[in-house]
Amino acid sequence: MRSSSSAPNILAVVDLGSNSFRLEIGKVHGQQIRVLETLREMLRFGGGLDKKNRITVAARRRALMCLARFGERLRDFDPSHVRVVATNTFRVAANIDDFLPEAEMTLGFPIEVIPGHEEARLIFLGTSYCLPRSSALRLIVDIGGGSTEFIIGHGRQPLKLESLKLGCVSMSQRFFADGRLSAANFKKAETYARAEIEPIARAFDRRHWREAFASSGSALALTEILEANGLSPDGITPDGLTALRKTMIAGKTLANLKLAALKPERAPVLAGGLAIMRAALAELRIPRIAPVGGALRLGVLYELLGRHHDHDSRAATVDLLLDDYQIDRPHVRRIAALALALFRQLQPKAVATDAQMLQWAALLHGVGASISHIGYHKHSAYILQYRDMPGFSSAEQRHLAVLVLTCRGGLNKATPYLQDTTLRLQILALRLALLLYRARRPIELPAIRLRAKGKTLHYHLSNRWIAAHPLTEFLLDKERREWETAGWQWKEMRGR
Repeated sequence: MRSSSSAPNILAVVDLGSNSFRLEIGKVHGQQIRVLETLREMLRFGGGLDKKNRITVAARRRALMCLARFGERLRDFDPSHVRVVATNTFRVAANIDDFLPEAEMTLGFPIEVIPGHEEARLIFLGTSYCLPRSSALRLIVDIGGGSTEFIIGHGRQPLKLESLKLGCVSMSQRFFADGRLSAANFKKAETYARAEIEPIARAFDRRHWREAFASSGSALALTEILEANGLSPDGITPDGLTALRKTMIAGKTLANLKLAALKPERAPVLAGGLAIMRAALAELRIPRIAPVGGALRLGVLYELLGRHHDHDSRAATVDLLLDDYQIDRPHVRRIAALALALFRQLQPKAVATDAQMLQWAALLHGVGASISHIGYHKHSAYILQYRDMPGFSSAEQRHLAVLVLTCRGGLNKATPYLQDTTLRLQILALRLALLLYRARRPIELPAIRLRAKGKTLHYHLSNRWIAAHPLTEFLLDKERREWETAGWQWKEMRGR
């Protein structure tokens, strides 16, 4: 059985990348984490998409077998001590919604598909724990299987974040699928990569940082190969990469390639990674880039540790949004408190994460008013789903967007979500809280009793209070009719 302890001693992260799936387990020492165990399977999941960007049957089977093995290792872990993140291939796969439920069931834990900017933020956080503390501006480049992240920041704070759809797997498949290492293929690959990087080059070139680091498996492999073959004695340099390119072209094919320190599992994606690195150094005018460990998995581990010590980056993001959109904090806090109280009556055994999502939705429901007060909830939903929100996964942002979209107006737009019990009760609690605090000022509310049973809501409000608030009575009756039209009945409880 899984432990119910909330104090983390051991934490685990699963990183479902486009090149490899990895499980990393770390032991907590105060505010530090020491990695105890790493499991890696080089699945090249990004290469398992067909021409329509659908995960193939073979790729699906390999992924599920790997997840079953990881799930066995994590079987005794408290769910709150494990976080599973998925990156570019999960972001772009056309049939990911079909695959995710089976993947989560096989692994035994929910999978968060994180946006590119969130991946970049976590990469910077992870590398910051592997580098000496410094106030100098640093550039981090992380070449993954399906995307490449660029980050500039200092200390543990990222300042600029970009994620481009350039990966060693996708580039190798696109330009070196036949295994030929020709000068023409390299030129095409590097031209393509430079064209992708060029739009961000002015913001990320050497004028904006003092130190440059590369944090991916591609970078570590390139460093080892350059040094082992005497091509570059001091990290990754343009001259070293050019020499490696010439050596690879001389070999003509991957099958003929003989390089010291080249691991068999890295060979199929080496050319793609090299092309991206050469393009990055050229476009950003990087004279030398040093490899660094850490990156995404370590960043997720420290983020997970922070959530257990009241340092949740999501809470910081919500606080920033309240400032950015000049939200009336006392008003939205009243709404959030009432929505939570109602939700806990409706679902007494609600898990903390569901209550937290409802609270954040209540606090942020009005951000769209900065665009227009008319239909502001629709604008709010769009902002919450598509804005960069550090700490939030794509699914969490969609969850917030759904709650905000359905928080007022007709219930017909909520129809796809009402079959989910928790989501339905969250929607109901938020709609009632907004209705009761529609005047945007503190009021003395009556005692409200709610109980959900099947498709019936049992409720009770003071008749005397209702009689003194005829507009609220009218709006509550309208709300009741909305729910009854949608198939959920309201029944008044007896009581004072």
